[in-house]
Amino acid sequence: MTRPIAVLGGTGPEGFGLALRWAQAGETVIIGSRDAKRAQDAASKIKAKVGAHAQVSGDENTAVCAVADLLLLTVPFEGHAALLKPNIVIDATVPLAASVGGRATRTLGVWQGSAAQETAELVPKGVAVVAAFQNVSAELLNADGPVDCDVIVCSDDAGASQIVQALAAKIPGMRAIDGGKLENARILEQITALLIGLSIRHKGHAGIRITGLPASAYKPQ
Repeated sequence: MTRPIAVLGGTGPEGFGLALRWAQAGETVIIGSRDAKRAQDAASKIKAKVGAHAQVSGDENTAVCAVADLLLLTVPFEGHAALLKPNIVIDATVPLAASVGGRATRTLGVWQGSAAQETAELVPKGVAVVAAFQNVSAELLNADGPVDCDVIVCSDDAGASQIVQALAAKIPGMRAIDGGKLENARILEQITALLIGLSIRHKGHAGIRITGLPASAYKPQ
């Protein structure tokens, strides 16, 4: 894949972990943050870990959006509206109650049905929204070794879904599965709250694996 991947919220654990994994896979990654210096520092940390050949840089969120048409959204749920102008938005956010002082094991009710569906209402016409990566542990992304987790990808745009499935499959140990329409994102977001509760209760980093499907359902096969 030649197009750069803009990771908004790339200084946080989830965004940084995905940026790191894609840089390791040889992708061009641009980290976004509200503070350009923080984004540049995060890019430098990735280069230090991956090597000087890593194609990673950092800048302020708005500047990053202006130079990339594939965007991964990991900024807090309440910060979506001002940033959404690319061609493909990957929404990995979850409306956890922790964002308003509640528990991380609960989600907020969203009128549109899910954070991803709200994003779809906010983006300009012609922008594809894809829900993915909600159920992946940030700790595992930032650690060494494969990520033992399946990624369910939901979108109303089949082409955009295929692009995101291919990106997920670049991360060692991770499999991507077509999860159908964007409306199914609400289920993914609820699963995240459950996984957080399991991780807290059992002191681990819970993920999901989908079994019983034909090999053709999984990427990589």
